Amino acid sequence: MKSGAIPAWLRGSAAALGIALCFAPAQARVTRIVVDQTTSPAFNGQSFGTAGAYETLSGRAFGELDPNDPHNAIIQDINLAPRNANGRVEYMATFFVVKPIDMSRSSHLLWEDVPNRGGRITIGTFDRNNGDIGLSAGWQGDNVGATQQVFPNTTRDFVVVPVAKNPDGSSITGMTLGRIYNVSGPASQAPLIYTNPTPYPAATLDTTQARLIARTAESMTGEVSGEREIASGDWAWARCTAASPFPGTPDPTQVCLRNGFDPTLIYTVVFPAKDPYVLGIGFASFRDLGSFFRYAQADDFGTPNPLAGQISASIARGSSQSGNFLREYLQLGFTQDEANRKVHDASWPTIAGRRLVMNVRFATPDAVLHLYQAGSEGPMWWVHWPDVARGLPAAGILDRCTANGTCPKIVETFGAAEFWDLHMSPNLVGTSANEDIPLTRNIRRYYIPSTPHGGGGGGFTTTPAAIPNGSGTNWGQCTFPANPVPHTETRNALTMGLRNWVLNNVPMVPSRYPTIIGGNLVQPTKEAMGFPTIPGLPPDAPTGLINPLFDYDFGPRFDVMDIKGIVDNVPPVIRRILPSRVPRVDPDGNELGGVPVVLRDAPLGTYMGWNITGAGVFKGNICSFTGGMIPFAKTRAERLASGDPRLSLEERYANHEGYVQAVRNAAANAVAQGFLLQSDADAMIAAAQASNVLQ
Repeated sequence: MKSGAIPAWLRGSAAALGIALCFAPAQARVTRIVVDQTTSPAFNGQSFGTAGAYETLSGRAFGELDPNDPHNAIIQDINLAPRNANGRVEYMATFFVVKPIDMSRSSHLLWEDVPNRGGRITIGTFDRNNGDIGLSAGWQGDNVGATQQVFPNTTRDFVVVPVAKNPDGSSITGMTLGRIYNVSGPASQAPLIYTNPTPYPAATLDTTQARLIARTAESMTGEVSGEREIASGDWAWARCTAASPFPGTPDPTQVCLRNGFDPTLIYTVVFPAKDPYVLGIGFASFRDLGSFFRYAQADDFGTPNPLAGQISASIARGSSQSGNFLREYLQLGFTQDEANRKVHDASWPTIAGRRLVMNVRFATPDAVLHLYQAGSEGPMWWVHWPDVARGLPAAGILDRCTANGTCPKIVETFGAAEFWDLHMSPNLVGTSANEDIPLTRNIRRYYIPSTPHGGGGGGFTTTPAAIPNGSGTNWGQCTFPANPVPHTETRNALTMGLRNWVLNNVPMVPSRYPTIIGGNLVQPTKEAMGFPTIPGLPPDAPTGLINPLFDYDFGPRFDVMDIKGIVDNVPPVIRRILPSRVPRVDPDGNELGGVPVVLRDAPLGTYMGWNITGAGVFKGNICSFTGGMIPFAKTRAERLASGDPRLSLEERYANHEGYVQAVRNAAANAVAQGFLLQSDADAMIAAAQASNVLQ
């Protein structure tokens, strides 16, 4: 495909699918802002770098969208949202600005951060020392805050969006599901999507219109055991307690069981919901906020933009759920505002291997790729690439912005947990998993090896960390101590590189990640990886632990390319399991093919992007994107006694000073390659000197 060409799957319906047209009127926008609270100076009056003291402004932005504008028409159900007198669809989004008091001392670089599940983001000391500006922009419309609308809100950012209605004004209904597990007793439970309750109430309290399914087990490959449907008369939509058991008080958000919940069972409730939020507006609100604070002088009522004329460059940044938001935001073409301007100069989705499920009727943006959850449909890779395994048209996340010339520079960072539990593999090798997908010159990819989701706590110690719980409410405790290998110092170096790339057009260091052609991206089996046999691990681990990539059938009204439309198959049908790849490891079980990381390169044990659930209904499965560590023995005698093939600490480093020297060497290597700042290297060496390693 030639650069700038519109792919076949977009041609013929550019306006309906959101391809920006040069003659489109610029009418949908932020029309009014309200600053609810200003703190000046902020951060206890502390001075940062050459920028000096900072201030913060929290407030609300009111926007309106023309549902017929090609920039907005891709939003699911926007045509069914209520309109104002001007025929526009309204929303309200909160924001939080962090800026130098004296903007002449700022870098004029804006970080537009994507809050994770509504948690307000305050740019950290590292960014403030560089004189940067922060914008935490609300986008999620189904979480706490968006539905309660409490102002001023000092801890959360969200968007308030309308509910879609039928043309006659009646409620729209549709099927959805929620999960309940690792709970017991008579108290009622809210069906969950990851950690949060399903955001939609049941359309009816009549349990004959729903299904409550109980299972004894679910395998990693989606096979179920001991399944039975609970009779409609044995459960209720009701709130129950030990003092007020079944049938309880009617409540369309709670499930109550006649005989209480059994902790050995997994429950799935499939039910008709009503009143879907038009959640795709969250993509437009993020776009509009970024555009307003970058380009506008004032709102329609004369309220000045506090950043007017001060922004020379803008970078969108999101982690985990927020990174998935950015990937879908790019896929759907929200890179261009209503005046056809490019919104961001760069986009940095980190620890994000999929696309957010938000532009769907009855969407569940809190989903995390547990069983039956969407997010890995359509193109998961950046460039135009075939999807032979699923029989889908060739496509790429950047197709739309390539067509209109508004693609930002792309940086993605991720670690081992994203391969094992969050479907990172197809981003690198597609759904056939047999060929490396190339990157263009405006994309950088950095793999931080042997790290858990978001990185560990860092430090140098032979005292094992606490054993974590699996990510997600009630998932269950893992088996091995938490993996401490951090992302922080690597991200600091990459932040400086990205700033320089955007502000000064100095390219970042070349991408670094495992590849098939390089021999470091292999089948997810112990044998292919070269993973050692370590005492305490199941003999075949980690074979069978990867969260597989399912090819789901969500029904005929679901658009798999854009993750858009209406889901008819609830739960979806699993058509097939697609192949995945993971990084190869060294004789210690630590990963190869990524950027240099000091603790990985001066190891104190085997650092894994996976862990094993130790108890509860998911026992033996991967412990929900939570990494683990298995420490090295201290002495040769200890390791021989346990049958450990990995060299002991004394065999590796001899003594404490030997270990400190290993840290010095690893830090110098990372600095030389551009993946560690010297200031961070100095701090890590000092921490190693103060550690208990071989003391």
